[in-house]
Amino acid sequence: MTDQALHPSRSPHAVAQRLLSASAAHSYDPDTEIDWDAPLAADAWFWPPERLTLYGTPLWERMNERQRIELSRHEAAHMAEMGHWFELAIIRLFARYLMARNGLDARAYYALTEMADETRHITMFGRLLTRLDRPPHWVPARVRYPFPLAAALFQDITTFTSALIIEEVLDRLQREAAQDARVQPLVRSVCRLHVSEEARHVSFARAELREAVRLASRGHLARHRTLTALIAAHTVPPLLRPVRYGEVGLPVRTARRQALHNPHHRDTLRWCGEKLVAFLIEVDLIRPAQHHLWRRSGLLA
Repeated sequence: MTDQALHPSRSPHAVAQRLLSASAAHSYDPDTEIDWDAPLAADAWFWPPERLTLYGTPLWERMNERQRIELSRHEAAHMAEMGHWFELAIIRLFARYLMARNGLDARAYYALTEMADETRHITMFGRLLTRLDRPPHWVPARVRYPFPLAAALFQDITTFTSALIIEEVLDRLQREAAQDARVQPLVRSVCRLHVSEEARHVSFARAELREAVRLASRGHLARHRTLTALIAAHTVPPLLRPVRYGEVGLPVRTARRQALHNPHHRDTLRWCGEKLVAFLIEVDLIRPAQHHLWRRSGLLA
Protein backbone atom coordinates (compact mmCIF):
# COMPACT_ATOMS: atom_id res chain seq x y z
CA MET A 1 0.00 0.00 0.00
CA THR A 2 1.41 3.40 -0.95
CA ASP A 3 1.48 6.08 1.75
CA GLN A 4 1.57 8.99 -0.69
CA ALA A 5 -1.09 11.41 0.55
CA LEU A 6 -3.23 13.43 -1.81
CA HIS A 7 -3.21 17.21 -1.63
CA PRO A 8 -6.40 18.28 0.21
CA SER A 9 -7.73 20.13 -2.85
CA ARG A 10 -7.39 16.93 -4.91
CA SER A 11 -8.98 14.59 -2.36
CA PRO A 12 -12.07 12.75 -3.61
CA HIS A 13 -14.25 14.56 -1.08
CA ALA A 14 -13.04 18.03 -2.14
CA VAL A 15 -13.35 17.17 -5.83
CA ALA A 16 -16.87 15.82 -5.33
CA GLN A 17 -17.93 18.98 -3.49
CA ARG A 18 -16.65 21.18 -6.34
CA LEU A 19 -18.36 18.99 -8.92
CA LEU A 20 -21.67 19.10 -7.07
CA SER A 21 -21.56 22.91 -7.19
CA ALA A 22 -20.63 22.86 -10.88
CA SER A 23 -23.45 20.41 -11.65
CA ALA A 24 -25.97 22.61 -9.89
CA ALA A 25 -24.88 25.58 -12.00
CA HIS A 26 -24.26 23.88 -15.35
CA SER A 27 -26.43 20.84 -16.02
CA TYR A 28 -28.47 20.59 -19.20
CA ASP A 29 -31.66 18.92 -20.35
CA PRO A 30 -31.23 17.53 -23.89
CA ASP A 31 -34.99 17.71 -24.45
CA THR A 32 -34.92 21.51 -24.24
CA GLU A 33 -31.31 22.37 -25.09
CA ILE A 34 -31.29 20.58 -28.48
CA ASP A 35 -33.56 21.34 -31.43
CA TRP A 36 -34.59 17.79 -32.30
CA ASP A 37 -37.05 18.89 -34.98
CA ALA A 38 -34.59 20.90 -37.07
CA PRO A 39 -34.05 19.33 -40.50
CA LEU A 40 -30.70 17.69 -41.16
CA ALA A 41 -28.41 19.85 -43.25
CA ALA A 42 -28.02 18.74 -46.85
CA ASP A 43 -24.54 17.42 -47.74
CA ALA A 44 -23.15 17.98 -44.22
CA TRP A 45 -20.93 15.37 -42.62
CA PHE A 46 -22.15 13.43 -39.61
CA TRP A 47 -18.59 13.03 -38.30
CA PRO A 48 -15.28 14.68 -39.21
CA PRO A 49 -14.09 12.81 -42.32
CA GLU A 50 -10.49 12.57 -41.09
CA ARG A 51 -11.70 10.49 -38.11
CA LEU A 52 -13.60 7.93 -40.19
CA THR A 53 -12.16 4.43 -40.17
CA LEU A 54 -11.62 4.26 -43.94
CA TYR A 55 -10.25 7.77 -44.44
CA GLY A 56 -7.16 7.65 -46.66
CA THR A 57 -7.55 3.98 -47.65
CA PRO A 58 -7.76 2.71 -51.25
CA LEU A 59 -11.50 2.14 -50.69
CA TRP A 60 -11.90 5.75 -49.58
CA GLU A 61 -10.27 6.97 -52.78
CA ARG A 62 -12.81 4.99 -54.82
CA MET A 63 -15.85 6.15 -52.83
CA ASN A 64 -17.93 9.05 -54.09
CA GLU A 65 -18.98 11.97 -51.87
CA ARG A 66 -22.41 10.46 -51.18
CA GLN A 67 -20.84 7.21 -49.96
CA ARG A 68 -18.37 9.06 -47.78
CA ILE A 69 -21.10 11.10 -46.10
CA GLU A 70 -23.20 7.97 -45.68
CA LEU A 71 -20.22 6.27 -44.02
CA SER A 72 -19.96 9.21 -41.63
CA ARG A 73 -23.66 8.78 -40.81
CA HIS A 74 -23.14 5.12 -39.98
CA GLU A 75 -20.04 5.80 -37.89
CA ALA A 76 -21.83 8.56 -35.95
CA ALA A 77 -24.70 6.12 -35.33
CA HIS A 78 -22.24 3.43 -34.29
CA MET A 79 -20.61 5.64 -31.66
CA ALA A 80 -24.01 6.80 -30.40
CA GLU A 81 -25.10 3.16 -30.05
CA MET A 82 -21.89 2.22 -28.24
CA GLY A 83 -22.15 5.28 -26.00
CA HIS A 84 -25.76 4.38 -25.20
CA TRP A 85 -24.79 0.88 -24.01
CA PHE A 86 -21.61 1.83 -22.18
CA GLU A 87 -23.38 4.61 -20.27
CA LEU A 88 -25.80 1.94 -19.03
CA ALA A 89 -22.82 -0.18 -17.98
CA ILE A 90 -21.33 2.77 -16.07
CA ILE A 91 -24.62 3.28 -14.19
CA ARG A 92 -24.55 -0.37 -13.16
CA LEU A 93 -20.97 -0.08 -11.91
CA PHE A 94 -21.73 3.11 -10.01
CA ALA A 95 -24.71 1.46 -8.33
CA ARG A 96 -22.37 -1.23 -6.97
CA TYR A 97 -19.89 1.46 -5.88
CA LEU A 98 -22.65 3.24 -3.93
CA MET A 99 -23.96 0.09 -2.30
CA ALA A 100 -20.48 -0.63 -0.91
CA ARG A 101 -19.95 2.75 0.79
CA ASN A 102 -21.54 5.34 3.03
CA GLY A 103 -24.33 6.98 1.07
CA LEU A 104 -24.30 10.24 3.04
CA ASP A 105 -21.24 12.13 1.83
CA ALA A 106 -20.31 14.36 -1.13
CA ARG A 107 -18.73 11.49 -3.05
CA ALA A 108 -21.94 9.45 -2.92
CA TYR A 109 -24.07 12.49 -3.76
CA TYR A 110 -21.91 13.26 -6.78
CA ALA A 111 -22.01 9.63 -7.95
CA LEU A 112 -25.82 9.87 -7.88
CA THR A 113 -25.63 13.17 -9.77
CA GLU A 114 -23.46 11.53 -12.41
CA MET A 115 -25.89 8.64 -12.73
CA ALA A 116 -28.65 11.20 -13.38
CA ASP A 117 -26.44 12.83 -16.03
CA GLU A 118 -25.82 9.47 -17.67
CA THR A 119 -29.54 8.72 -17.72
CA ARG A 120 -30.15 11.93 -19.67
CA HIS A 121 -27.25 11.10 -21.98
CA ILE A 122 -28.67 7.66 -22.72
CA THR A 123 -31.97 9.26 -23.69
CA MET A 124 -30.10 11.83 -25.78
CA PHE A 125 -28.14 9.16 -27.67
CA GLY A 126 -31.38 7.27 -28.25
CA ARG A 127 -33.03 10.34 -29.77
CA LEU A 128 -29.97 10.96 -31.93
CA LEU A 129 -30.11 7.38 -33.19
CA THR A 130 -33.75 7.89 -34.12
CA ARG A 131 -32.85 10.98 -36.16
CA LEU A 132 -29.89 9.27 -37.83
CA ASP A 133 -32.33 6.54 -38.92
CA ARG A 134 -29.81 3.76 -39.49
CA PRO A 135 -29.96 0.04 -38.63
CA PRO A 136 -28.76 -0.83 -35.11
CA HIS A 137 -25.03 -1.10 -34.51
CA TRP A 138 -25.17 -3.71 -31.75
CA VAL A 139 -22.50 -3.93 -29.07
CA PRO A 140 -20.65 -7.18 -29.92
CA ALA A 141 -21.71 -10.29 -28.01
CA ARG A 142 -18.15 -10.75 -26.76
CA VAL A 143 -18.59 -7.49 -24.81
CA ARG A 144 -22.28 -7.73 -23.85
CA TYR A 145 -22.43 -11.29 -22.55
CA PRO A 146 -19.32 -11.41 -20.32
CA PHE A 147 -20.03 -8.00 -18.76
CA PRO A 148 -22.40 -9.14 -15.94
CA LEU A 149 -19.89 -11.80 -14.85
CA ALA A 150 -16.81 -9.61 -15.25
CA ALA A 151 -18.48 -6.73 -13.39
CA ALA A 152 -18.61 -8.89 -10.28
CA LEU A 153 -14.78 -8.72 -10.21
CA PHE A 154 -14.72 -4.94 -10.50
CA GLN A 155 -13.82 -2.87 -7.49
CA ASP A 156 -13.18 0.87 -7.27
CA ILE A 157 -10.00 0.71 -9.34
CA THR A 158 -11.54 -1.12 -12.28
CA THR A 159 -14.89 0.66 -12.00
CA PHE A 160 -13.34 4.08 -12.43
CA THR A 161 -10.71 2.97 -14.94
CA SER A 162 -13.49 1.46 -17.07
CA ALA A 163 -15.42 4.72 -16.90
CA LEU A 164 -12.34 6.66 -17.97
CA ILE A 165 -11.60 4.32 -20.88
CA ILE A 166 -15.00 5.05 -22.39
CA GLU A 167 -15.37 8.68 -21.35
CA GLU A 168 -11.92 9.96 -22.29
CA VAL A 169 -11.77 8.18 -25.63
CA LEU A 170 -15.19 9.48 -26.70
CA ASP A 171 -14.48 12.90 -25.21
CA ARG A 172 -11.57 13.61 -27.56
CA LEU A 173 -13.60 12.66 -30.62
CA GLN A 174 -16.70 14.54 -29.54
CA ARG A 175 -14.82 17.73 -28.63
CA GLU A 176 -13.41 17.83 -32.14
CA ALA A 177 -16.77 17.06 -33.76
CA ALA A 178 -18.51 19.74 -31.68
CA GLN A 179 -16.18 22.39 -33.10
CA ASP A 180 -16.19 21.20 -36.72
CA ALA A 181 -18.42 23.43 -38.87
CA ARG A 182 -18.64 20.69 -41.52
CA VAL A 183 -20.55 18.42 -39.13
CA GLN A 184 -24.36 18.32 -38.86
CA PRO A 185 -25.60 20.93 -36.34
CA LEU A 186 -27.63 18.25 -34.54
CA VAL A 187 -24.57 16.03 -34.03
CA ARG A 188 -22.51 19.02 -32.93
CA SER A 189 -25.18 19.98 -30.37
CA VAL A 190 -25.24 16.47 -28.91
CA CYS A 191 -21.45 16.37 -28.70
CA ARG A 192 -21.26 19.84 -27.15
CA LEU A 193 -23.73 18.98 -24.40
CA HIS A 194 -22.15 15.61 -23.74
CA VAL A 195 -18.56 16.85 -23.37
CA SER A 196 -19.62 19.72 -21.10
CA GLU A 197 -20.95 17.24 -18.54
CA GLU A 198 -18.47 14.43 -19.19
CA ALA A 199 -15.63 16.76 -18.17
CA ARG A 200 -16.99 16.59 -14.61
CA HIS A 201 -17.32 12.81 -14.82
CA VAL A 202 -13.67 12.50 -15.85
CA SER A 203 -12.57 14.69 -12.91
CA PHE A 204 -14.54 12.56 -10.47
CA ALA A 205 -13.24 9.26 -11.87
CA ARG A 206 -9.65 10.49 -11.76
CA ALA A 207 -9.93 11.63 -8.14
CA GLU A 208 -11.58 8.35 -7.09
CA LEU A 209 -9.01 6.33 -8.99
CA ARG A 210 -6.06 8.13 -7.39
CA GLU A 211 -7.52 7.37 -3.96
CA ALA A 212 -8.22 3.72 -4.78
CA VAL A 213 -4.68 3.21 -6.08
CA ARG A 214 -3.19 4.95 -3.04
CA LEU A 215 -5.00 2.56 -0.70
CA ALA A 216 -4.44 -0.63 -2.71
CA SER A 217 -1.98 -3.34 -1.75
CA ARG A 218 0.68 -4.31 -4.29
CA GLY A 219 -1.04 -7.60 -5.10
CA HIS A 220 -4.43 -5.95 -5.49
CA LEU A 221 -2.96 -3.29 -7.76
CA ALA A 222 -1.18 -5.90 -9.89
CA ARG A 223 -4.43 -7.81 -10.47
CA HIS A 224 -6.29 -4.69 -11.48
CA ARG A 225 -3.56 -3.58 -13.88
CA THR A 226 -4.21 -6.77 -15.83
CA LEU A 227 -8.00 -6.54 -15.54
CA THR A 228 -7.94 -2.91 -16.67
CA ALA A 229 -5.77 -3.75 -19.68
CA LEU A 230 -8.12 -6.60 -20.64
CA ILE A 231 -11.09 -4.24 -20.47
CA ALA A 232 -9.37 -1.75 -22.79
CA ALA A 233 -8.38 -4.49 -25.25
CA HIS A 234 -11.95 -5.81 -25.46
CA THR A 235 -13.96 -2.59 -25.41
CA VAL A 236 -12.05 0.06 -27.39
CA PRO A 237 -11.88 -1.72 -30.79
CA PRO A 238 -15.67 -2.32 -31.03
CA LEU A 239 -16.29 1.18 -29.68
CA LEU A 240 -14.49 2.79 -32.61
CA ARG A 241 -14.78 0.24 -35.43
CA PRO A 242 -18.22 -0.22 -37.02
CA VAL A 243 -19.12 -3.37 -38.91
CA ARG A 244 -21.92 -2.20 -41.22
CA TYR A 245 -19.78 -1.30 -44.23
CA GLY A 246 -22.13 -3.28 -46.45
CA GLU A 247 -24.87 -0.70 -45.79
CA VAL A 248 -22.70 1.84 -47.62
CA GLY A 249 -22.29 -0.45 -50.61
CA LEU A 250 -18.74 -1.53 -49.74
CA PRO A 251 -17.23 -5.03 -49.76
CA VAL A 252 -17.40 -5.85 -46.05
CA ARG A 253 -14.28 -8.00 -45.70
CA THR A 254 -12.14 -5.58 -47.69
CA ALA A 255 -13.46 -2.61 -45.72
CA ARG A 256 -12.81 -4.27 -42.36
CA ARG A 257 -9.31 -5.28 -43.40
CA GLN A 258 -8.43 -1.82 -44.69
CA ALA A 259 -9.90 -0.14 -41.60
CA LEU A 260 -7.94 -2.46 -39.31
CA HIS A 261 -4.64 -1.65 -41.03
CA ASN A 262 -5.39 1.99 -41.84
CA PRO A 263 -2.53 4.15 -40.46
CA HIS A 264 -4.85 7.17 -40.25
CA HIS A 265 -7.30 5.25 -38.06
CA ARG A 266 -4.46 3.89 -35.92
CA ASP A 267 -3.24 7.45 -35.40
CA THR A 268 -6.77 8.44 -34.38
CA LEU A 269 -6.92 5.65 -31.80
CA ARG A 270 -3.61 6.69 -30.24
CA TRP A 271 -4.70 10.34 -30.29
CA CYS A 272 -7.93 9.38 -28.51
CA GLY A 273 -5.95 7.59 -25.80
CA GLU A 274 -3.10 10.06 -25.25
CA LYS A 275 -4.44 11.71 -22.10
CA LEU A 276 -5.91 8.50 -20.71
CA VAL A 277 -2.74 6.45 -21.17
CA ALA A 278 -0.55 9.23 -19.71
CA PHE A 279 -2.78 9.42 -16.63
CA LEU A 280 -2.88 5.65 -16.09
CA ILE A 281 0.91 5.47 -16.36
CA GLU A 282 1.14 8.32 -13.84
CA VAL A 283 -1.01 6.44 -11.29
CA ASP A 284 0.90 3.18 -11.90
CA LEU A 285 -1.90 1.30 -13.64
CA ILE A 286 0.06 0.64 -16.84
CA ARG A 287 3.41 -1.11 -16.72
CA PRO A 288 5.38 -2.87 -19.49
CA ALA A 289 3.77 -6.21 -18.60
CA GLN A 290 0.41 -4.84 -19.81
CA HIS A 291 1.70 -3.08 -22.94
CA HIS A 292 0.70 -5.92 -25.28
CA LEU A 293 -2.93 -5.62 -24.15
CA TRP A 294 -2.93 -1.85 -24.43
CA ARG A 295 -1.44 -2.14 -27.92
CA ARG A 296 -4.30 -4.51 -28.79
CA SER A 297 -6.74 -1.79 -27.73
CA GLY A 298 -5.07 0.55 -30.22
CA LEU A 299 -4.49 3.25 -27.58
CA LEU A 300 -0.77 2.52 -27.19
CA ALA A 301 1.78 2.32 -29.99
